[in-house]
Amino acid sequence: MNSPLRAQAAADPRRRLALIAAVYLGSFIATLDVSIVNVALPTLQRALSTDLAGLQWVIDIYALCLSAFMLSAGPLGDRYGRKRAWLAGVAVFTLGSAMCAMAGSLPTLLAGRAVQGVAGALMIPGALSLLAHAFPDPAERARVIGGWSSFTALSLILGPLLGGLLVDHAGWQSIFLINIPIGVLTVGLGLWGIRETSHPEHAALDPAGQVLSVLWLGALTYGLIVAGEYGWGSVQAASALVAAAIGLALFLMVEARVARPLLPLGLFRDARFSVANFASFVLGFSAYASLFFFSLFLQLLGAGTGLAVPATSTAVMALVPAQRSGMASATMNALRQAGMLIGIALLGTLMSTRATSLLADALAQAGLPGARQAAVAAVGRHELSALGALDASVARDLLAAALAGGFHAAVACAGIVGLLAAGLLLSVRPRAAALPVRAT
Repeated sequence: MNSPLRAQAAADPRRRLALIAAVYLGSFIATLDVSIVNVALPTLQRALSTDLAGLQWVIDIYALCLSAFMLSAGPLGDRYGRKRAWLAGVAVFTLGSAMCAMAGSLPTLLAGRAVQGVAGALMIPGALSLLAHAFPDPAERARVIGGWSSFTALSLILGPLLGGLLVDHAGWQSIFLINIPIGVLTVGLGLWGIRETSHPEHAALDPAGQVLSVLWLGALTYGLIVAGEYGWGSVQAASALVAAAIGLALFLMVEARVARPLLPLGLFRDARFSVANFASFVLGFSAYASLFFFSLFLQLLGAGTGLAVPATSTAVMALVPAQRSGMASATMNALRQAGMLIGIALLGTLMSTRATSLLADALAQAGLPGARQAAVAAVGRHELSALGALDASVARDLLAAALAGGFHAAVACAGIVGLLAAGLLLSVRPRAAALPVRAT
């Protein structure tokens, strides 16, 4: 920021306060949708007559669009104006929330969730860029970004609590309707408090990378989810996973060769940067994805997530120079959301296949004909009617035990990956801790 703009910003603290409030509220509702929807999953399953795969898509279509388009958020803001891009994201997110609230079927709800995801991709990483440009003083910037991280983490903790209250007292539509007044307020505050900045000469120009990032993530998500329905060796799963592998390879080739890539692979030559971003991915894979399973079984959230979110954000941002902070923020958030996307798809499939296997074995031992088919139907929709030949209490106990076994397998996998990330972080801790000393 040049001197006149710095002086102008300092002279009007009300505008700075409006900017902070707008950015905090915008990030709050975008992150809130990561956790608040999970609480409504059992209600959505009954209201929309869907199965476990449908519920996975309710969460994953948001995470897919969020992670796939997030890498483009920085370049769009650089090229067309950071204020303009961010406020457009808030407005479109509010529109997507209205679409979700009015949905009467699963496809309509998924369309609204996709709109929310694309808009959220502009909002979450764009927030850091707005704050970085509005607060050039390092001490001020650190305080404001620290508050932003804490406020964003708070939304993950409040999501299940707020979602439970809304679903119980106002219906599942209310978890989307709550975004509308907050979104309108955020746009109003942002229009007044945020000043426009742009650097089109530095914006990434990588349309091929953008298309490939959406295609390979979409194919991977579809393949992991349908594997739980049809098996890993099915044509649907195998063809989608092969397409995802090819798409990822092409994406990496493009990013290595294009002049201004969405994802600068050179940043990952720094082991500390790579490990910190791997931790961000694992946070999405284990903690964020676990919300999906906790909502189905326990309705609770671990406090560790609230500590880990700002910690990983601070670690990543400390490992890059200030001029690359926007790119680092987009990369970190994209990997975190991709972790949740892959975590829900993969762990959900692990849970359903393990539960189906356990239930099929139990049904076979009970002498029920067509045990495998009955187990698939029962686990997919949590319906006892598929086990109609058994006594109701026996069927209920067998299904509950099978689902518990699947749940144990999924969260055990998430825990193991989390421990791996923790070990890697400890291995690079001395060097990472020394970095701020050298930088000053």
